[in-house]
Amino acid sequence: MTKTLALIAAAILALPLAATAQSSTDAKPAAKAAAKPAAKPAPKKKPQVTRRAAKAVEEVTPIDTSTDVTLNEADLAVAGRVHTGKIQCELGADVTVTADESKPGFFTVSTKGAKYRMHPVESRTGAIRLEDPRAGAMWLQLGNKSMLMNQKQGLRLADDCQAPAQVAMSAELKINPPKSLFEGADAPTSGAVKK
Repeated sequence: MTKTLALIAAAILALPLAATAQSSTDAKPAAKAAAKPAAKPAPKKKPQVTRRAAKAVEEVTPIDTSTDVTLNEADLAVAGRVHTGKIQCELGADVTVTADESKPGFFTVSTKGAKYRMHPVESRTGAIRLEDPRAGAMWLQLGNKSMLMNQKQGLRLADDCQAPAQVAMSAELKINPPKSLFEGADAPTSGAVKK
């Protein structure tokens, strides 16, 4: 029994020493935490660039004319049908399409401070389609109108744009509208069933 009492007495005496040792190891991380700043300072706000300043910078920034796209004969044939020049659009907007003299088949398409380097892309519908894959922009030219879209941003930058040839086509369509897909079709009347 004396051994047991001696062990209990030793354990009781050792407890305060163990607690002291534990608290001293806990004190080191607490001292380190106290030495560090409590919170990070708020990040500095970036200066706001006005829309006018961004537009001015964009207008004078040259577009990247290097490209790894190689055009084939069909692409070059499509490029020959692209309307160039300053093309008026709805709401007073305009788009300028300029052919690149040094790289046949490539175009600079610009509007309201945005410039794109575009080339023809095959279209299943027969429409003339120019794209700038880096910027995600597309110029779609139909018989009677064209539009400029930025697909990355999901925006239509210019709509109902018409070169002189498209104005003439639009006037012709008003005089002689295309036939309806269902015109002349032998459709059954309501309630009647064909046998």
